[in-house]
Amino acid sequence: MKEADLKSLIHRIGAGEKNAIEALYRHMEQPLYRFINIKLNDPFLSADILQDVFLDVWKGAAAFEGRSAVKTWMFSIAYRKVIDVFRKNARLTISDDLPEQVDDAPSAVAHIAAAEDAAHLRICLDGLKPDHRDAIELAFYEDMGYREIAEITAVPEGTIKTRIFHAKKLLLHCLQGRMNAKVAL
Repeated sequence: MKEADLKSLIHRIGAGEKNAIEALYRHMEQPLYRFINIKLNDPFLSADILQDVFLDVWKGAAAFEGRSAVKTWMFSIAYRKVIDVFRKNARLTISDDLPEQVDDAPSAVAHIAAAEDAAHLRICLDGLKPDHRDAIELAFYEDMGYREIAEITAVPEGTIKTRIFHAKKLLLHCLQGRMNAKVAL
């Protein structure tokens, strides 16, 4: 869905159109839920947070000024709600399990290799600081640009660039180390 269509939905929601929130929900439910659940690793709490995000969107739609993209605005709301959960529960680290990736390759060997690679990546992602992991997830799993990530996390764009740069180096180093250890076995 194009940004103009999303903004139109937000304006229609602000005007009280019930079917507009339903259309926005159908479009944004899965990416927002995935983002929230990756952070919380709790499907029930994630579903509650998702509903809170859409409630905030519904309440704030009339005041939406369009200074950021609708997707950025919604992910910002979700990000802040996740941070609130961490603060409330005094959690200092974020447990991020990447969802299992299904490999449609017909070969069992290819399937096993892909599962091992995913496990290595999951372990390496878990080893990153939460700020680095958030930047990587938003950039590569949610396909967001530096500016959007900066808006969501409320840090300068240059900081996001630096975090992604360092996180990619750390991931590469971790993955190379894991692959070298695998070959040595």
